[in-house]
Amino acid sequence: MAGSGCWLDRQVAEILVKRILMIAYHYPPDRISSGIQRTLKFSRYLLDAGWTPSVLTVHPRAYQQSGDDQLYEIPDAVDVRRAFAVDAARHLSIKGRYPQFLALPDRWSAWWLGGVWSGLSMIIRQRPQVLWSTYPIATAHLIALTLKRFTGLPWIADFRDSMTEDDYPADPMVRKVYLWIERRVVERADRVVFTTPGTMRLYGDRYPQLPRNKWVVIPNGYDEENFKAATERVQPLAVGGPLILIHSGILYPSERDPTCFFAALSALKGRNEIAADNLHIRLRATANDEVLSVMIDKYEIADIVSLEPSIPYADALGEMLQADGLLLFQASNCNHQIPAKLYEYFRARRPLLGLTDPAGDTAQLMRETGITTIVRLNSQADIEKGLLEFIASINSQSAPLASEQDIKRFSRQAGAEQLAEILEDLPGLESAET
Repeated sequence: MAGSGCWLDRQVAEILVKRILMIAYHYPPDRISSGIQRTLKFSRYLLDAGWTPSVLTVHPRAYQQSGDDQLYEIPDAVDVRRAFAVDAARHLSIKGRYPQFLALPDRWSAWWLGGVWSGLSMIIRQRPQVLWSTYPIATAHLIALTLKRFTGLPWIADFRDSMTEDDYPADPMVRKVYLWIERRVVERADRVVFTTPGTMRLYGDRYPQLPRNKWVVIPNGYDEENFKAATERVQPLAVGGPLILIHSGILYPSERDPTCFFAALSALKGRNEIAADNLHIRLRATANDEVLSVMIDKYEIADIVSLEPSIPYADALGEMLQADGLLLFQASNCNHQIPAKLYEYFRARRPLLGLTDPAGDTAQLMRETGITTIVRLNSQADIEKGLLEFIASINSQSAPLASEQDIKRFSRQAGAEQLAEILEDLPGLESAET
């Protein structure tokens, strides 16, 4: 009898555990996207809020670039299933060419079959109460949509970026598929989460027939534990060297086009207002080095601007902490978006120059935190003037920084707590638990 009682206690305890199945392409050992931080930290800090996550992701072969430096951050309590997946561009192409249907909705569409099969297995074995999926990588939402249809579980769809724009995707067939998926995701999901108010407004206007309480904003953020670890790696800069300005992360050719920035540097250099002995700019892990190197040579600024390779995440944070200043690029066609890197820049507490549209969400958030060093990305004249003023503020130690209170609002822990509140309030959760 005592043995059967213990068995019954274990069964009851198992039923009472709150579980969530998280479906995400970007997860360690992926290294190419800052998107891994959102899913990784949710899976870490939801445990503190009483939820036990499991993660359904892709086999590492699907990643364009990987590293094991953040694998240790995955909690032991989090079960990770790496389902079959390939990258059509690398694994299914012949001389770089492959049929378009192999990459609809994206190059990782083969993950859908492996993901649905693995997801159903996890649901049967673990009995999660909630599904959660995150875009970009449209196949993640497609897997969740399929699992929702099979199981009826409550579902949160997370949009780190808007899925469609007036001119995106550019390919008509891809756009048609994206619009089909987007509409079904926002209609079938119980909550739709965005990272910025602008994107939430965009979707609210696009789908006015859906209830407003379906839309929620959970901003991106920074992780204090990562910054504490990065602090140990900081090395002091050489005394008397040039000022070091850093941009860390992808520079998209259109959404973060540095053309006017490079032109401004060339003009300032030509007037002897900047030089290699007093200014050095590092562009770290741009993912577009081939394009940017041609531009740098064109503007004859290779002695001032260097393209640096990807490094482990903690090292990248450490580089931010020791920089004299940080650079943020965001074009006006992304006014409803905020780069995830901005929140880490806030926490680094280094002078920040935002090259962006003053009317966009990025500039608005910077102003809310007291940072007014903002210049238009598409204006060479504004950049020339603003860069010199920014350098002067660094030298005089007068550059504005975000306050500690503002910084804490954007911790990953705070974001996970907000997600936990949404989970507890989901319609149908009680029936799912029973």
